[in-house]
Amino acid sequence: MKKKIILLVLCLLMISGCGRIPKLSNGDEAVVTMKDGAKISANELYEEMKKDYALETLLNMVDKQILEEKYKDKVEEAKSSADTTMQQLEQAYGDQLLEAIQYYTNYNSIEEYKNYVYVNYLQEFAINDYCKKQIPEKDIEKYYKDNIVGDIKISHILVTPAVTDSMTDEEKAAAVKAAEDTINNIIKELKKTDSSKVAEKFAELAKQYSQDDATKEKGGSLGFINKDTLGNTYSELTAAAYELKDGQYTTKLVKTELGYHVVLRTETKEKAPLDDVKDTIVDKLSEKYLQENPVANVKAMQELRKEYKVEFIDDEIKSKYAEYIQNAIANYEQQANQQ
Repeated sequence: MKKKIILLVLCLLMISGCGRIPKLSNGDEAVVTMKDGAKISANELYEEMKKDYALETLLNMVDKQILEEKYKDKVEEAKSSADTTMQQLEQAYGDQLLEAIQYYTNYNSIEEYKNYVYVNYLQEFAINDYCKKQIPEKDIEKYYKDNIVGDIKISHILVTPAVTDSMTDEEKAAAVKAAEDTINNIIKELKKTDSSKVAEKFAELAKQYSQDDATKEKGGSLGFINKDTLGNTYSELTAAAYELKDGQYTTKLVKTELGYHVVLRTETKEKAPLDDVKDTIVDKLSEKYLQENPVANVKAMQELRKEYKVEFIDDEIKSKYAEYIQNAIANYEQQANQQ
């Protein structure tokens, strides 16, 4: 409601076609009239309201207009995201949604909060773009050299301890040891195998022992993978595989949340050219930059407003904006120092 009132005041002050408005003796337009000819002018109302509400309202209006222009191809996506968010909130709070918004935020209507969610979604693109511009070329090249690797083709044998919640601690320990013994016996079998026949033997053992139903009939093959292909569940397995050379297998237990593994690496591809993975690298480095420099949330929008030559004509609002930027930056810096 506060924002709607301010917009009304701006309309009264700035748009001559808003309607026939009574005038004060000094020429100011009135928004309230009383008996005996008393009036309150639009200027008086504006001067009073801008003390608390004008800057927030203007920034929302400015940012929305800028972001819709700069990221016009993302507008429908942002609207859809805002719709989804509000639907989820409606399901969670039901008839209490407005009350929850007013309690947890500074917004007084569902529509105002939805607009905030919408603009915030678009702001993320501006923040990401700002962070990407902070990444020097040498950091991209270093990341490529140190972290980008070629795909590798691997197979695995999984043995999961037969542990249940109803077991005693001793029974659980026995089940874990049985799984470990099975893996160690598989490794012993591989060690007895001629190097030229290891892949064939590995496939045979996978069909016999592996408890990964998705791969056992394929000899345990996981195909070609890269560091992030298998996700966090297999992070230890992936790390172990990249320590191997083609034709080698792990000779120690590889443990993941799924159980114990033996891993075989059979083939390696050349890593992709820098140009092919540069965007991915920049995304990762910019994400890290934002984590380490959360003040970028402020500076990104500050820079974008400068790019669009935003100027606050009202000196008081201009001063409040400078103070707002300084306080926001100081808050982020203080939080960083406390970590």
